[in-house]
Amino acid sequence: MRDEEIPDKLRTIRGLFGFAALAGVLVALLLLPTAFTAGVSTRDAADWLQDVPEGIDTSGVPERSTILAVDGSTIATFYYQNRIDVPLDKIAPVVRQAVLAIEDSRFYQHGALDSKGTLRALVSNLGSGQVTQGGSGLTQQYVKNLLLTQATNDTQRKDATELSAGRKMRELRYAVALEKRYSKDEILRRYLNIAYFGDGAYGVEAAARHYFSKTAAKLTLPEAALLAGVVRYPYAYDPVNHPDAARRRRDVVLARMAELGWIPRATADAAASQPVRLHVHQARNGCVSSGAPFFCDYVQREILTNAVFGKTRADREKVLKRGGLTIRTTLNWRMQKAAQRAVDRHVPPKNSAHKAAAEALVEPGTGAIRGMAVDRDLGPDNERGKTWINFAADADHGSSIGMQAGSTFKVFTLAAALQDDMPFGTMLDAPTSFTPTGYRNCDGDRVGDHTSLRNSADGEGGKQFSLVTGTWHSVNTFFLGLEKEVGLCDTVRMAEKLGMRQANGKPLEQYPSFTLGFNPVSPLRLAAAYATFAARGRYCRPVAITSVTDTSGKQRKVPSADCKQVIDKGVADAVNHVLRGVLTKGTAAGSGIGRPAAGKTGTVDNFSAAWFAGYTPDLASAVWVGDPRGGYKYPMDDLCMNGECYGEVFGATIPAPIWQDTLSDALDGVPETDFHEPPSHYFSMGDGEPEPPKKDKKDKKDKKDKKRDGNPLPGDSPTLSPSPGPAH
Repeated sequence: MRDEEIPDKLRTIRGLFGFAALAGVLVALLLLPTAFTAGVSTRDAADWLQDVPEGIDTSGVPERSTILAVDGSTIATFYYQNRIDVPLDKIAPVVRQAVLAIEDSRFYQHGALDSKGTLRALVSNLGSGQVTQGGSGLTQQYVKNLLLTQATNDTQRKDATELSAGRKMRELRYAVALEKRYSKDEILRRYLNIAYFGDGAYGVEAAARHYFSKTAAKLTLPEAALLAGVVRYPYAYDPVNHPDAARRRRDVVLARMAELGWIPRATADAAASQPVRLHVHQARNGCVSSGAPFFCDYVQREILTNAVFGKTRADREKVLKRGGLTIRTTLNWRMQKAAQRAVDRHVPPKNSAHKAAAEALVEPGTGAIRGMAVDRDLGPDNERGKTWINFAADADHGSSIGMQAGSTFKVFTLAAALQDDMPFGTMLDAPTSFTPTGYRNCDGDRVGDHTSLRNSADGEGGKQFSLVTGTWHSVNTFFLGLEKEVGLCDTVRMAEKLGMRQANGKPLEQYPSFTLGFNPVSPLRLAAAYATFAARGRYCRPVAITSVTDTSGKQRKVPSADCKQVIDKGVADAVNHVLRGVLTKGTAAGSGIGRPAAGKTGTVDNFSAAWFAGYTPDLASAVWVGDPRGGYKYPMDDLCMNGECYGEVFGATIPAPIWQDTLSDALDGVPETDFHEPPSHYFSMGDGEPEPPKKDKKDKKDKKDKKRDGNPLPGDSPTLSPSPGPAH
């Protein structure tokens, strides 16, 4: 039966029985010399009491861990017990007085056992028929709390709380040892930080924040007396659930402080006349209530799965929930909120079509994850608008098996071709259909498909494209031919150098349609790969944690981004040059953000999913939109969602606008950075762009007239007309 369920009289009887047990301890101590006469001297008996017991350990008191954003604000807290350890000078003197007055007023005058004070309290309590004064010394109470906190099973918890002379003797022996080890101030500090103050608040700092939304250093006399009164029976005197009992107990504390002469009687009476004023703040525990729930969940899983934080998962969970860690992360709130607004705006959490969207933001050159958004709340999947699956991350950081990435994978074939110094003007046939034969994987095995693959949009096939226009149009048969030209293995190796792997952790599968993006991946890995181009060939593994500090101030090791140059700067500059045109003259024309940017659309077969991966030199992002129930079963054609209908959803239809909105807001106020010009040898066969249509003299004159008027010209930013189809 819990304390709050015990009637007042029964609780009083239980308390008085505890004093009786304590009186038994006093008698036992008086009789120690007699008890040891059978071959044991009085000095040996005293030594038994004074010797430091083996195994006494004051460490391991649970403290809450805090995850912080770049600006130092809190993303989330994790705790087994809501406790914040603070030094004594961060606890208001009036709090210390109030606790000592009601629990151990002679604390600074006696040793581990205050026989005089205990007997006086026993007589007082028996005379009044209720427990008004503490009997056990504060050091003994600290020991009791310590043993209870360190208990890991029911037997240990029972041993720490049983009402018996044996338990009191054990506590006293520990108390003697601790009085030799620590100063009185240190013992008081430890007690105030370990005591339970009810309603889930452990330690005076957490209690002050919980009940009054202020620190322990700022507590007033009535507030201090209220908390001091709670510790005797925290379930019964908790002011949230038992306000009347809490107030009566507070007034007992105030009267005791006046009786001791620690405060004037008038001051005590004035404080007692005040009502109990609470400003309750519930400390959040875990990621569900976080403002960045899926990023928070990513950090949590990083700690629970990475051996850097402990040998076993149990060890890692213990250090997260009990270790009092300060975990500083890479999250930028402005960028995070920009991504969340964008995905929620275009794919609302409870949309009528049950579609979902996810986006990951990565900083080029550092690997720092600046944001991670899913258009869902973190929670049970059977509740509409919620999911436990982080669609933005790999399986080990979010349970997602990944999604096919479509034509966003064509960039790896493009990069492999440019690494072979293929000029922009290189022309290749793009037939109407293509049967992929003659390919070899990285083991040298022949891999092929006798199925004929086609282009996505009518009119795309049966002609030639350059490296530039083939990319702008995202022509399937062009890239199948280009992949055969540079080699399937070279294309795969390029993707691997840029950090790509399947979301389930397995290596990328190698078939001719690799360039069309059949491998299931996560937005985070794709964003990190594209960030490599923005960083001029420098790949950084995505990281969310920058530092971890324990309660002693010691820095723990954290995972490294392990940045390294994986492709030549000139190759990356050439990729950037080509992909910039996608936003102005290609499949994502009109998706610019008013500063230098590049990107690539991706639409998966049968419109089962759509992607956009894009970047500036300062920030990279990858967006996925699809159906968590299965894209092939629930494709995005003839899609109506929250009153807006789409004939067919391409990478430019929903993902590109999400990216556009995100980066426009995320980079607002960030100085503009431009890309570098590619090396001149890539222009050895021209720039690869289509020749502009010839104008007659009248057209030229009209154009000059319009320029003089300062009006925009039709066709200044032409959009290439065949509309993109699947795999664009």
